[in-house]
Amino acid sequence: MESQQENQPLNSSPGPEKTETVEAPTDFWGIVKRLGPGLIIAGSIVGSGELIATTKTGAQAGIALLWLIIVGCVIKVFVQIELGRYSLTCGETTLAALNHVPGPRLGFVRDPKKPAPNWILWFWLIMSVCTIGQLGGIVGGVGQALALTLPIQGDYLKAIQVPSEKEFVKYLKLEEELKDEKSKLSSLTPAERERYLRGHAKIKQRIERIQDKGQIILQKIRNNEKLVDAKGVSLIEPQTWDDKIWAGVIAIITSCMLYYGRYNLIENLSTILVVSFTFITIGNVISLQTSEVWTISTEEIIRGLSFGVPAASDGMTPLLTALAAFGIIGVGATELIAYPYWCLEKGYARFTGAHSEDEDWARRAKGWMRVMKIDAFASMCIYTFATLAFYLMGVAVLHKEGLDPDGMRMVSTLAEAYVPVFGEYAKWLFLVGAIAVLYSTFLVANAANARIFSDGLRFFGVVDDRKPNAVQNWVKIMSLILPLLCLAVFLTGANPVRLVLIAGTMQAIMLPMLGVAAIYLRYTRIDSRLTPGRIWDLLLFLSCLGLLIAGGYGVYKQLFV
Repeated sequence: MESQQENQPLNSSPGPEKTETVEAPTDFWGIVKRLGPGLIIAGSIVGSGELIATTKTGAQAGIALLWLIIVGCVIKVFVQIELGRYSLTCGETTLAALNHVPGPRLGFVRDPKKPAPNWILWFWLIMSVCTIGQLGGIVGGVGQALALTLPIQGDYLKAIQVPSEKEFVKYLKLEEELKDEKSKLSSLTPAERERYLRGHAKIKQRIERIQDKGQIILQKIRNNEKLVDAKGVSLIEPQTWDDKIWAGVIAIITSCMLYYGRYNLIENLSTILVVSFTFITIGNVISLQTSEVWTISTEEIIRGLSFGVPAASDGMTPLLTALAAFGIIGVGATELIAYPYWCLEKGYARFTGAHSEDEDWARRAKGWMRVMKIDAFASMCIYTFATLAFYLMGVAVLHKEGLDPDGMRMVSTLAEAYVPVFGEYAKWLFLVGAIAVLYSTFLVANAANARIFSDGLRFFGVVDDRKPNAVQNWVKIMSLILPLLCLAVFLTGANPVRLVLIAGTMQAIMLPMLGVAAIYLRYTRIDSRLTPGRIWDLLLFLSCLGLLIAGGYGVYKQLFV
């Protein structure tokens, strides 16, 4: 039977009391009952990373970046477990662990005995602000899905019937190329040419569907005129309220749930939401393989695993999108930081007991480390399969039709990936699933951020953790505030996809910092009885090297190319 303390809110103060030592389970079902932190992380991952960034990468790059998606999922788990190892053995939160890393320090602290926040914590603070923007994009995605499913005024549903400006421009460009026998279309392979023509036909149908309005927009683009009507209202991106109203409802409900919720509520709800839609998506991908048009051949799969890089085209830079996605897919920087918090709240450190030289402590620590490793690797298997499913779906349908999910049409474009298999039911199936996974991410990420932000405030002198329950009280305050801040970001009118990708880029930069911290903690602060073997150390170094290359190259491409 699980401890009742397992359902208590996180004690984020350093050196939490560990009065209830419990032996780690060794049988299969006993271990299964103690899993959970990884499921919460998987619930957080499958929303913005998989549904939006991964599918968008597949839509832009095609099969070429399949290898990067797989590497992005697998490579980070070793850093994840190393950070969890430190928290389990020392009872400290992730931010407390990161603050041990040497380097420049700056800031005010209430307790003169404690060090000021170091360089990693300062970058974490910057990244976390961007993460609020990412979650603004997520709550916007939920609002869009609900506005399509349950329209209030119907303004959003009407607005997205009009293609985006980028689609109109692409249509006109292809129209001209079709008239020119020497255009680049003539040099394409039959498969590539078919992709362009299929996408062109789809946009043409949408333009014809809106009749005179479509012709007016085309003429304005030809004349380089502003895309507004006589009243100055945008013909492409009009103000809509249905998506904003629903986003507001979701944000308020989430604030209330997190304020009164506990660990088990978050764990169970995120698991149900994600698992249901992930199975639907995997089934969709399998069904696509039975279609002559949408199937992905073995030859294409091999090409996708050959470490190739697609060239930029039509104003899209697939590699930059993929590197941004790399920061989010699998375990992103925020999930790596959050994982030890959930392990603490699950009780792994408390069950191990306060660190001592006693062999009983070492035995318990090794047992709970084994449980934590199984938890982390199990979640990795879940989100890797989910990620591959979303990516292949983007390749099989959206890329072949030349579609690119973006802006206010993000959700409606993503829904197109389900049409070939589910036909007229695709819209409803996708929308229900999108609401499930996007809301799961919004719920779990805000729950984690409430804990991490509250813990972080004590390092910046905002929270005096010498007062009883100071951090726990701030967790409640943050649980109320953060979802509403995310809503405020969305209401500014920012592009949801762009918000997600900016946050992904910042997380990609944060990843090598976490790798450096993991190696530092491994060699300076882990009890020698719990240190891993040489093979594990090699995998940890390879993991950190991969994070450094991805983060460094992402910064280089953004700043200098």
